[in-house]
Amino acid sequence: MSTVILFVALPIGMAFLIPMVSRKLKWFPDVSGNITTFILLLLSLKMIGNYGNYYVGGWKPPYGIVLVFDELACFFLIVVNLIAFISTLYAIEYLEKLFTSKLRYYSLFLLMVGGMNGIILTGDFFNLFVFLEISVIAAYALVGFGCQSRELEAAFKYLVIGTVSSLFILFGIGLLYGKFGTLNMADIARFINKTGFDEAVKFAFVLLLVGFLIKSAAIPFHSWLPDAHPSAPTPMSAMLSGVVVKACGIYGLIRITYNIFGFNEFIGNLFIFIGILSMMIGVLLAVTQWDYKRLLAYHTISQVGYIIIGIGIGTPLGILGGLFHLLNHSVFKSLLFLTSGSIEYSTGTRDLQKMGNLVKKMPVTSFASLVGALSISGIPPFNGFWSKLIIILAAIKAGKPAVALWAVIGSILTLASFSKVQKYAFFGKGEKFDEEIYNKCKEVPHLMKMSMVILSILCIFGGLVVINGTECILKPVIKVVSDGVLPYINKILGS
Repeated sequence: MSTVILFVALPIGMAFLIPMVSRKLKWFPDVSGNITTFILLLLSLKMIGNYGNYYVGGWKPPYGIVLVFDELACFFLIVVNLIAFISTLYAIEYLEKLFTSKLRYYSLFLLMVGGMNGIILTGDFFNLFVFLEISVIAAYALVGFGCQSRELEAAFKYLVIGTVSSLFILFGIGLLYGKFGTLNMADIARFINKTGFDEAVKFAFVLLLVGFLIKSAAIPFHSWLPDAHPSAPTPMSAMLSGVVVKACGIYGLIRITYNIFGFNEFIGNLFIFIGILSMMIGVLLAVTQWDYKRLLAYHTISQVGYIIIGIGIGTPLGILGGLFHLLNHSVFKSLLFLTSGSIEYSTGTRDLQKMGNLVKKMPVTSFASLVGALSISGIPPFNGFWSKLIIILAAIKAGKPAVALWAVIGSILTLASFSKVQKYAFFGKGEKFDEEIYNKCKEVPHLMKMSMVILSILCIFGGLVVINGTECILKPVIKVVSDGVLPYINKILGS
């Protein structure tokens, strides 16, 4: 299990090496950044089935630091490092035209990836907070990377609200440490399982819950996201929407509710309520947007709602739907953000009303955008259809038909929103159509196209992942979540 430490050490080590080498070797940031993310992706795939714990320094828990590589951690690592590799591949030519300091970009990017990998692997609360801060501080800097006033304002808002969420999480961890005298997650889960919930434990849980909900950008904790996602460089927008809100937010929600504090009906109903609010308010706000990237940002809030609903249903089928939609959302939303960046790269605008007939000028980008739009709207046979269908079926089987109805309405509104995108940007003309912009635009460079094509293929064939329903390849991941607290404790501390 010593290989597990590479998920953290490799990206963080490379993040510090890049600034030292790149001033003389201008090609080093692109090459090292892409090689690092590719190795991490291969490593996460190679480690499937090799589950266990890594004891840092040989000290076993609860006395030492432990990295927990179970099925849930493996699933999240694959999602994070897949999108990270696609984003760095896209960034090679994207940054060449729009940004200058590649060494700073890749250094911050790899710090963020290393932090997210650490969040997923850590088995104690203190290091969870440390890795969380490494990840989000790098993300703050990347949101304002262009240094324009709009970007700096968005980064500052993200910083302030992100700091508030981090304080909630830190205070919750402090309460647990004061109560139990340990920071090991499994050890805390053991104490809670033995002594039950008192007022201090309940308050700590609420603090952690609010902190992770802010990181997830769920309603009503979403205000930072609509500014942060459009302002960031496009590869960073894909990361923010595709994996940052999931690794820093949703993963924490799943781990603390199912494996540490314990899932119950009240928590499930609370998640379903927050999920429905996020799903509906997010999509209604998106329908009114004309800025392409801002429209996509509001859809992130909406799609996070679907994931939280699946988790809140709490049945194996609901958990499957939530986790599979998390994977699908990472793919199709990253794809949509990359298409928006390609359009901005070529036309210089994100205003849908100034675009038109781009299908003739940018056929690959047009195809990728259409695939992403059909996927997020839940149109068969694209991947988004299958995860939404599973969530709807899970809600019906759990005796919650109203939840299923809301999910269907949200999907219809999503389709309406992306029909507007396709009409004005690709297959028609906007009201402020700019002929000069249209004449100058052309298809983006090859590596940017390659990134979009890879994600498009994953959207088209992604439904094969759940071809056997709850017996699919995600079954071990579902089991880790649904089994709850005791198996998690036994896995780390022993029976």
